[in-house]
Amino acid sequence: MTATTLSPNPSPMPEALRAKVAGSSFYAGMRILPRAEREAMFAIYGFCRIVDDIADDQQAPRPERGAMLADWRRWIGALYRGGDTGQAAFLAPAVRNFALEEADFLAVIEGMQMDVDADIQWPTFAVLDHYCDCVASAVGRLSVNIFGMNRAEGVHLAHHLGRALQFTNILRDLDEDAEIARVYLPIEALTHAGIHPTSPQALMADPGMDSAARWLAARAEAHFAAAGACLAARPKGRLIAPRLMEEAYALVLRRMLAQGWHAPRRRVSTSKPRLLFSLIRHLVMG
Repeated sequence: MTATTLSPNPSPMPEALRAKVAGSSFYAGMRILPRAEREAMFAIYGFCRIVDDIADDQQAPRPERGAMLADWRRWIGALYRGGDTGQAAFLAPAVRNFALEEADFLAVIEGMQMDVDADIQWPTFAVLDHYCDCVASAVGRLSVNIFGMNRAEGVHLAHHLGRALQFTNILRDLDEDAEIARVYLPIEALTHAGIHPTSPQALMADPGMDSAARWLAARAEAHFAAAGACLAARPKGRLIAPRLMEEAYALVLRRMLAQGWHAPRRRVSTSKPRLLFSLIRHLVMG
């Protein structure tokens, strides 16, 4: 990693952004981390919220959103090579204290750029896998440095847990994504189900959707199993947060599998009380 040039008094996270972080599902899991690690995780989550909001802003023209992401690429670069860090200044302590890699920040932005460039509709599985690496596993690669994991073990966990979580999100948000003309289910899943897609709206009503969704669910289950095996080996690091995420989203996937994906679908979500119970259990058991 190149030497990082930081201002002596980097800007704190904006209060509005901190409020969004505090409202997230895994805020409780992050709060128990030591202060430096906690603040670094809040900064990463804040960064992800900002660039995700840019990608999802349906009111702003695509060129405008692309220009905003280009600003973030430039600001991230400045964290590592000096210059104006702009709105990314609040990330400086996390970059400095935990040797976060520039490539992982840029990968997150690349994933958001994919959503800006075009509405993703039934991509090939290879394209979907790359997208998930950018928007989910790259976030994991940033996080494992903060959790204190061995880098190789951390990258392995991020690969599998990131994809498991993102596949689950895709399966949970099928209808919401279709409303903004996005369909992340890969063409291989649709072909498996005998579906020849014509539009997001028509696809959501197709009786083959359950079969197509289960195709992707099987791959999510495989990634959950690999992530669970990694965590069960008790690698070095403060891993309550990824354990909580693995448990919560695996439960969401199991509930969706039991419910199915036939229209009309009922959205399955995480349970904050259950997350708190899991947090307490992990704290007690160690």
